[in-house]
Amino acid sequence: MHVLARRLRRLAPSVGPVRLVGVDGHAGSGKSTFAGRLAAALGGAPVLHLDDIACHEELFAWDGRLLDEVIAPLGRGATARYRPYDWRARCFGSPRALPPAPVILVEGVGAGRRTLRPYLAGLLWMDLPREEAWARGRARDGEEQREFWSGWTEAERRHFAGDPSRPFADLLVRQTEQGYEVLPGSSGRLGPGLLVTHREDPSARCGTCEDPHGGT
Repeated sequence: MHVLARRLRRLAPSVGPVRLVGVDGHAGSGKSTFAGRLAAALGGAPVLHLDDIACHEELFAWDGRLLDEVIAPLGRGATARYRPYDWRARCFGSPRALPPAPVILVEGVGAGRRTLRPYLAGLLWMDLPREEAWARGRARDGEEQREFWSGWTEAERRHFAGDPSRPFADLLVRQTEQGYEVLPGSSGRLGPGLLVTHREDPSARCGTCEDPHGGT
């Protein structure tokens, strides 16, 4: 994970002083968990969860709000302020500050969508088939969210059919029994041959992050 973190820190800023890195994938694919671990490896990088930007009425029609409330101020080097959505109360909450940082992770379904890609320094795709990811998500959320999931899966199908992210991913992230494997994506923007294996052994150090092609 530290190998990947070092590679991301070396990217050119993409929004003002910020390297904005998207973590996309199907719902239930493990984006939030991976983004949290990557943020820790980055020394506590901020994570913007797209669940805080979307809402029931705008499952995917939130890109304009993200551009206005987050991308535009960060592009000026200013602190962004957005109102996170409460999915149970069905309303937006009090403004939350997001100051500029060397790396900010944007995590959620659609993080690599067409309107956001010009602002991303890198795009990671959680490489788990959608049916497997959705099954994990349903098991995680339980009966309370059964009706929501029925509508969500169709909305996600339509979104990725018209605006796919995986073909534009710089890196593919696959969860293994040992941790995560990070492989080159289709874009090639982060350079050829990056291979990182992160093992979740509490005694493991950076030496367990393997990059046989010399990337850092």
